[in-house]
Amino acid sequence: MSGFLEARPRVGYFYSGKSKNKLMSDQLRQYVVKDYMSPPVVVKEDMTVYDAICTIFLEDAGTLFIINDDNDFIGVCSRKDLLRASMIGEDIHTMPISVNMSRMPNLTYLTEDELVIYAADQMIEKEIDSIPIIRKKENDKFQVIGRISKTTITKVFVSLFKE
Repeated sequence: MSGFLEARPRVGYFYSGKSKNKLMSDQLRQYVVKDYMSPPVVVKEDMTVYDAICTIFLEDAGTLFIINDDNDFIGVCSRKDLLRASMIGEDIHTMPISVNMSRMPNLTYLTEDELVIYAADQMIEKEIDSIPIIRKKENDKFQVIGRISKTTITKVFVSLFKE
């Protein structure tokens, strides 16, 4: 049952040849983003920086996903972006969040059928805390349907250990 031994009729048990790393790799290929994603924190592009700061704390999120009036995914705003916006000396009560967000197409995003391990790899490579999960719309734009974060991936690995 551990994967190290296999059985065949009239042969008996024999070593499968799989290492512990190969077995773990096979296990990780079963975990798909759609099964572990959490609800996204989505805000409109005309929201003020002050309201965005309040939202990020109230929702206990590290990243806000920005949409336009047509609900198209257009950008991302992180805690670092909001901190930078509050330090430049402008009025954060009137400044729209769209001034400080990272815009498409310079964003990392995933579809719901990609592997969780790929999401983890992207977070490490791009040094980001959260990735939006998108679905393509009819107008070739994207709709945000979820998010996967470092916390989510940590929960997956802990559940693997507990199994």
